[in-house]
Amino acid sequence: MKSGLRKICTSVVLCGLSLSATSAFATDTLAKIQKTGTIVIGHRVSSQPISYVVNGRPMGYAIDICNDVAAEIKKDLHMPNLRVVYKAVNPTERIPMLRSGQIDMECGTSTHSVIRDREVDFSTNYYMAEIRMAVKSNSPVQELDDLDKKTVVTTAGVIADKYLKRSVRGQDLTIHKIYGQDHAQSFALLAAGKAEAFVGADSTLAGLIATSGHPHDYKIVGTALSVDPYAIMLPNNDPKMKAIADKVVTGLWHSGKMDQLYKKWFLSPIPPRNIAVNMPLNKANKVLRARPTDAGN
Repeated sequence: MKSGLRKICTSVVLCGLSLSATSAFATDTLAKIQKTGTIVIGHRVSSQPISYVVNGRPMGYAIDICNDVAAEIKKDLHMPNLRVVYKAVNPTERIPMLRSGQIDMECGTSTHSVIRDREVDFSTNYYMAEIRMAVKSNSPVQELDDLDKKTVVTTAGVIADKYLKRSVRGQDLTIHKIYGQDHAQSFALLAAGKAEAFVGADSTLAGLIATSGHPHDYKIVGTALSVDPYAIMLPNNDPKMKAIADKVVTGLWHSGKMDQLYKKWFLSPIPPRNIAVNMPLNKANKVLRARPTDAGN
């Protein structure tokens, strides 16, 4: 497991610092929460079934997990009446809002990448996403090569765009890329015919299709460009906050409750249209279930 202290100094002896001196650089989000009497949870608005909003209410797979983390924080602080506030964030603002203290953790579809480790921490992973493509049902596009001289939409600030760049490099493909401000806008560009494909996480693509009102008009295609770990995004160098989040997420995996949450959000009808996403657990998630980890990519 990765700790916040390790990101400051991998060796106390090499750095010439005592543990107490090192901890002076650590963030103490729990102290902030205790002082304000409020925990602020960042969430997404259109990343169904993981983190989205229906009639102003945040819900989804990650929201249920983070509700358990909030309950654990209440116990840890002996504050049963601690107020939980949800704040909507988009991909470009989520890290700055976490680093500035506007939110205390982010519960959405944030990929744990080693690049992001420089700015924030992550809990034990709760989902492994495959980066694929959503297209219209009548589209001839099946793989990345089919997108030559076509327009592709991705959501600004997400990892999927980087994988698309990496896959195109060195090949004779000319892809025109456009960006949605959030996943809902990206999907709307696909629906309006302004893009031939929407590249993103399988869960997000399947959720948007299922709740679109016209699920038979779309399909998910292509070999996975990557498999990305999703985790709760946490303030940098805050070992106490990470310990609580890790305890909750790992406990959900070991107890089997994570399987129940997966069935609830990925295999059963979900709001607002009571249509099931119908995504069986993929191989990477089965590996994560057997060996929970906080490893990034």
